[in-house]
Amino acid sequence: MPSRPLLVLSAVLLGAAPALAQDQDFSKVEVKNVPISGAVSMLQGSGGNIGVLVGADGVLLVDDEYGPLVPKILAAVKQLSPKPVRFVVNTHWHGDHTGGNAGMDTEGAVIVAQDNVRKRLSTEQVNTFFKRTTPAAPAIAWPVVTFAEGLTFHFDGEDVEVVHVVPAHTDGDSVLWFRKANVVHMGDNFFNGLYPFIDAASGGSVDGMVTAVDSVLSRINDQTKVIPGHGPLGTKADLKKFRDMLATIRDRIKKDIAAGMTQDQVVASKPTADFDAAWGGGFLKPDAFTTLVYSVLKP
Repeated sequence: MPSRPLLVLSAVLLGAAPALAQDQDFSKVEVKNVPISGAVSMLQGSGGNIGVLVGADGVLLVDDEYGPLVPKILAAVKQLSPKPVRFVVNTHWHGDHTGGNAGMDTEGAVIVAQDNVRKRLSTEQVNTFFKRTTPAAPAIAWPVVTFAEGLTFHFDGEDVEVVHVVPAHTDGDSVLWFRKANVVHMGDNFFNGLYPFIDAASGGSVDGMVTAVDSVLSRINDQTKVIPGHGPLGTKADLKKFRDMLATIRDRIKKDIAAGMTQDQVVASKPTADFDAAWGGGFLKPDAFTTLVYSVLKP
């Protein structure tokens, strides 16, 4: 019988699955605009944070949350620009970041993502760890422009560099750099103030997430604004704290696994205790996060 932390984690993540999005009351969701730098903003509703670039050429979005929120997202965008949404770039395949793809396609936007995002959206995804099946998305929601390693948009007077990082949160993660505005969108490789989810069933890894964050930290400065997949707008210092937390907990649990400790023993040892006050208030509670990291690292 699965341990209680595993059952808790499974229940939490099943509740966040795209297939259950209809159970949420989206009528109460308010999409808020967070100005960042010049033509770049962040929208927060329900799901992953959305990056927005506006200008004379039109609108570029980074992710689009859940399908039922598309009208609210478009209304929020209209407050920033009367221009149409020309492009949507998905940072990865999860439904809280791609659920609006079909609606945005209908509005005329071109959906862009790394190759593995299209592969995962176009086929049924089975997560054996959580005993969860996510059906293929409708074809209208699939990215129509894909890339292996990266591309650059020269749009609205901005140079937006899209970089495929090593398998981290998933195997299709992209980080986006708004070079002139000095803004980076991390997707779910950064949960600001929350323990993160690592989707090993989609090719993700704890080591990869640390590596991906390190690659971003090496390029940004103290003035860079960092859009996380979830949580408030961040800074380089916030991203460094996230990286150090994740690497420290990873190393502790790796050591415990090497010593032959079972999952229940590791959970009982509370390897996250000194981080829980700052990071444990999100959808993944401390014991659930420990269970997740153990399962990802266990050979």
